[in-house]
Amino acid sequence: MPGTLQSIKYENGKLEILNQLLLPSKSEYVAITGVEEGWQAIHSMKVRGAPAIAMVGCLSLAVELHNEEQHDKKVLRQEIEGKLNYLVSARPTAVNMKIAAEELIALANQLSKDETVSSEQMKEKFLGQIEAMLAKDLEDNMAIGKFGAKAIIGTVKDTKNVRIVTHCNTGSLATAGYGTALGVIRSLHAEKRLEHVYCTETRPYNQGARLTAYELVHERIPATLICDSMVAALMRARTITAVVVGADRVVANGDTANKIGTYQIAVIARHHCVPFYVAATLTSIDFNIPSGEHIVIEERPECEMTCIGEQRIAASGISVWNPAFDVTPAELITGIITEKGIFTPSEIINLKPEGNGPEFCE
Repeated sequence: MPGTLQSIKYENGKLEILNQLLLPSKSEYVAITGVEEGWQAIHSMKVRGAPAIAMVGCLSLAVELHNEEQHDKKVLRQEIEGKLNYLVSARPTAVNMKIAAEELIALANQLSKDETVSSEQMKEKFLGQIEAMLAKDLEDNMAIGKFGAKAIIGTVKDTKNVRIVTHCNTGSLATAGYGTALGVIRSLHAEKRLEHVYCTETRPYNQGARLTAYELVHERIPATLICDSMVAALMRARTITAVVVGADRVVANGDTANKIGTYQIAVIARHHCVPFYVAATLTSIDFNIPSGEHIVIEERPECEMTCIGEQRIAASGISVWNPAFDVTPAELITGIITEKGIFTPSEIINLKPEGNGPEFCE
């Protein structure tokens, strides 16, 4: 994909990430040399987006293992489990890291019990599984883009082009490349069916203004930035074809946790009869949680709301509530776009794999 931004660079045990705290004013890659730096990069939001969080977390462990000589399979298994669980704690609402950790811990347990596998072979197989995540995520995102574009084009008459609203950042900066919701937008643009996309600034962290706008300008996709509070006015003033957002977690009944502000956009979309789609890989679905009320919502530092950079913009002494995510109820979601196709929220439970664990890798 020529011209597409690359947020994660990994090769031969070396990992670099694009520091998203500096965008859009500065593009700078920072090296991640181990799990502690991976945890800090995720927690501080140098990297964000549920798929990218999982990849950077797991790849930070891969970097450590590349540089270690391990002769005891039991010790290796314990190290893997402990460090993966630690990485999950960096941003607990995003489920992709949790699911990746569960899959990799299961693999480590299996390999450690297999007497035909040496410690070096165990390490190689484990690293191979992690390194395959990048290619798999890119492939899945492109499939999401294809399915989403086809569905949205199918809702408009004749050859009329579409107008999309999106929230937060769901593109190359949040994934291995291409993106989920922004992948749908890219696919619409590639098919010359996208008239315009409206991206919200996504307060308080401004991922839309800083990151989505940056990607849209970079790829010359026709776009306009709006404040979060302008969505209702926009839908009243202009014909919007669909809303497409990403997801940090989809649960068994189809309820979806995403960046704060998503829920109110869904309510507005329902009022204006605008289809509301969630674009997410199957690794974002947590079948162990029955409904959205059970999702743990991360709360961020109050300075993200009260300050812009070093400049305080809020009155001193005011109390602050800063949840990073909200939950959109399933009944407000038209469809969930996955790499396997589009499903209504009530159909999501049918995607649950057999067995105890969420094993989506083919």
